[in-house]
Amino acid sequence: MITRRQTLALLGASAGALVLPQTRSARAASSTLRVGWQKFGVLALAKSSGALEKRLADQGVTIEWHEFTSGPPTLEAVGSGALDFGVTGDVPPLFAQAAGGDILYVGAYRGAAAFHGLLVQRDSPIQKVEDLKGKKLAYKRGTSAHNFALKTLRKYGLSLSDIVEVDLAPPDAAAAFKNGGIDAWAIWDPFFAVAEQDPQTRVVTTSEGILDNWGYFLGNTSYAKANSEIIVTVIDELAKVGAAAQANIDSTASALSAITGIPEAATRVMLTRSQADLGKVSLVPDEALVYQQALADDFYAIGVLPKQLTISDIVWHPNAG
Repeated sequence: MITRRQTLALLGASAGALVLPQTRSARAASSTLRVGWQKFGVLALAKSSGALEKRLADQGVTIEWHEFTSGPPTLEAVGSGALDFGVTGDVPPLFAQAAGGDILYVGAYRGAAAFHGLLVQRDSPIQKVEDLKGKKLAYKRGTSAHNFALKTLRKYGLSLSDIVEVDLAPPDAAAAFKNGGIDAWAIWDPFFAVAEQDPQTRVVTTSEGILDNWGYFLGNTSYAKANSEIIVTVIDELAKVGAAAQANIDSTASALSAITGIPEAATRVMLTRSQADLGKVSLVPDEALVYQQALADDFYAIGVLPKQLTISDIVWHPNAG
């Protein structure tokens, strides 16, 4: 089970968004790139290695790193101009766009097929997804786990109205899962990888075969348009960092374990899942936009989003500035 120390290591910086310099404009900070990161993936590796600092030195750009626990507060900071660049899963950008956040999709990455897991206690009477009817299912609303829960229930003939939704951030959900306060937990890596190592945890299903796992890099609109060359360089460097990491899983597992504080065994599970490839970083491809638009339409149709969205309205085109 996720220990308190591991949970704090992964999630202890959630207050980071509260202390960011909200009064600074993105344009004024063009010599400093303010990055919102989480303790997973290629951006964490880039921070640890100093790769972006080295790559951007010739452009006279320094990096300020601000740690977050999930996408929603990251994008709130990006949209307000307190950050210039951040990483998130698929759902948070939808809510940020609906709220009028000043954001642009500037890059994308493809996650492992089993990036999410639906977990129960080993002695739980829940044996299959259909058994969740009437049960307490925890996930953080507005995150990729929200989408995973929706798609999983739908695949097995249920809907969100068939379960008792429990809106919990990962640290609170981990505690509730351990003490029996919830019946099931929908969660993403690395929390999924850690939790499934516990012999008292059982995996009912994963996201493999249920949904694609796209993640995104978002930029503040003013910053991205004024600093096109920097954004292109960042995305290119992250792809290189990811490719190098994928080529040496042993070293990468050790490096990520040091960053996150979770065991190498759990880290290796995450890195070796089907279709996992840290090098799959690029400017936003058409297939990611198609996926994201379908997701936006779906969430609007079921009343989760307050209005219809056109994803292409906030996609950055480097040649256009």
